[in-house]
Amino acid sequence: MLNFLYRLEEKGWVKSGKQGNHNIYAATVTQRAYGVWSMRQRLDTLFGGDLAAAVRALVSESGCGQSELEQAMKVLEEKHLEAEEYDLYDLRVKGERNMDCKLRAKNCGGCPLLGLDYAEQLKQKEATVKKLLGKYGPVNAIRGMENPYHYRNKVISTFTTGWGGKLTSGIYAANNHKVLPVERCLLQDEVLDKTMEAVRAAAIACRYQPYNEDKGTGLVRHCLLRRGVATGQVMVVLVTAQAVLPGAKNFVRALLAEAEKRGVTVTTVVQNVNPRKTSVVLGDAEKVLYGKGYILDTLCGKTYALSPRSFYQINHSQTEVLYGLAVEAAHLTGKEVVLDAYCGIGTIGLTAADHAKQVVGVELNRDAVQDAIGNAKHNGVKNARFFAADATRWISEAAAAGERADVIFMDPPREGSTPQFLDSVARMAPKRVVYVSCNPETLARDLALLTKKGYRVESSTPVDMFPQTEHIEVVCQLVLRNR
Repeated sequence: MLNFLYRLEEKGWVKSGKQGNHNIYAATVTQRAYGVWSMRQRLDTLFGGDLAAAVRALVSESGCGQSELEQAMKVLEEKHLEAEEYDLYDLRVKGERNMDCKLRAKNCGGCPLLGLDYAEQLKQKEATVKKLLGKYGPVNAIRGMENPYHYRNKVISTFTTGWGGKLTSGIYAANNHKVLPVERCLLQDEVLDKTMEAVRAAAIACRYQPYNEDKGTGLVRHCLLRRGVATGQVMVVLVTAQAVLPGAKNFVRALLAEAEKRGVTVTTVVQNVNPRKTSVVLGDAEKVLYGKGYILDTLCGKTYALSPRSFYQINHSQTEVLYGLAVEAAHLTGKEVVLDAYCGIGTIGLTAADHAKQVVGVELNRDAVQDAIGNAKHNGVKNARFFAADATRWISEAAAAGERADVIFMDPPREGSTPQFLDSVARMAPKRVVYVSCNPETLARDLALLTKKGYRVESSTPVDMFPQTEHIEVVCQLVLRNR
């Protein structure tokens, strides 16, 4: 009996507690819930999970009367209406009001502005940038999206135990570590939604158990998905708690088959191993299970190889807007030496390379620098060099050595740049500085220093990279004053 109770507890159907010297077990699911789960198991066994086939068999062979059929039709109609209400995917009306998602009621904090008219979102974001940056120079109209949904080309999903002990996946709720199961998301690429369905189905078929952070048990922790929007290529990264993935070949076969059922072609499958007790998604070790271990995408006329760790903007169309504005702000003639600070995988620098004499990229992350070097080679760009170094230290040493740049692109993290970096910019005295910021507040702080050091803000242009959220990107164009 105890073994039976232990098994039920592992499946999440009962929970145990202490009362004196006795273990007390209590059910976590209702009798009805267990009945539904049991019916689902029989559906899978007898009809291969095909609900329509089961319904046809019941209707044609069970002798259902007219009254029973009418009641069944009523239930189906009610469920259909619920599904339509849940999906809310009809975006035929531009700027449609009152778009919503039931996950918000469950404390999902992924899109706090969802439900606010998109035109109003843009108005508020533009006003925020004007309030912070208006005193330094003119702020242009914000650049928004025509369709502000399904723009995320990268998805991270966390595995957990769902209803009835069944493996499911989703995102963490706001302000806690509870995983909310997600089938669809209004921000995620719809192809990746289908891909994640296929991953779950394959993991369930292989009997993989979700990792339990508290107990340190289970196998699968997360799944990272990427899609090349221009190429259509899809990457699946399965993050596991241990190096051995039982039945890895079977998992890949099942995944490819499940993806094909949903009209998705998976380009590559990678196993990432993360045995540490940490909130960081990816571990250090990786193994390619299928394909080449990377996907390709095209951005601003250049092709990029994206590995599991590559930093790549999640909104393809708005990134092209952002980088286009940045290169335009540089006023390149083909004669300039360009410094691309905080360069990542080299996207801004390589976009500018066709219009410059020489591009030098600096990035702290060595993996990103290797990607940048590879991307330059792949695109036949011969006038770009990339260095793995701290941007502040590198530019400080370069300025002290008398090196110069005609234009500096800088795209720092959310905390902004450093006073030492900005001091070195002033010492190099480039004619133009193009500051790409993901945080207008730290941008305002840094502009206060740059304007004191001889630069004038010609304009700032906000770009809505993350609709339905409060985040704002800004391209700020600065020019050296005449001395």
